[in-house]
Amino acid sequence: MQARLHRSHPGPKESTKEGFNYMAIYTINHNGVVVATAITIIQYKAGAANKARVVRFSIGQGLSETSTMEQIQLLRKSAAATVTSFTPIENDPDGPAAFGVGGTAATGITATVEGTDGDILVNESFNILNGYTWVRSDANEIVIPAGGIIALKFPVAPASATWRASLVIEEI
Repeated sequence: MQARLHRSHPGPKESTKEGFNYMAIYTINHNGVVVATAITIIQYKAGAANKARVVRFSIGQGLSETSTMEQIQLLRKSAAATVTSFTPIENDPDGPAAFGVGGTAATGITATVEGTDGDILVNESFNILNGYTWVRSDANEIVIPAGGIIALKFPVAPASATWRASLVIEEI
């Protein structure tokens, strides 16, 4: 998905490119990790001085051929989980580094210790043979406040599988 282009004065995170201002888009990937417990699989912590929006998230697996239903949540955290640090990938190779930096109590994957869960924003069931993808629309926009934390989580133990997930963020 491309960044939303608009004509205006650049804000603190906006860059000018080809006469337009654009917001930076970043991806956080959870690539082929075996998960069999209730766990935060991706966590993003916004920079202290900037907000962000969730553009898209997806979850799927590549091991099981058995039809099983699972549950996934996108939720706010009031205290960060302890995660394996992951530096968000800039979708534009010429773009700036993310304000939501990688860190064990910041942006990362595969929690080893859960933080404190807050509001559940998306709570969906899906068949593991199909996976699940959520895409932002005007009616369901999710904003992460400055310094806020959002997480993609299995609230109950899923079937043991090699799970793949991604979370796409727009820093604003």
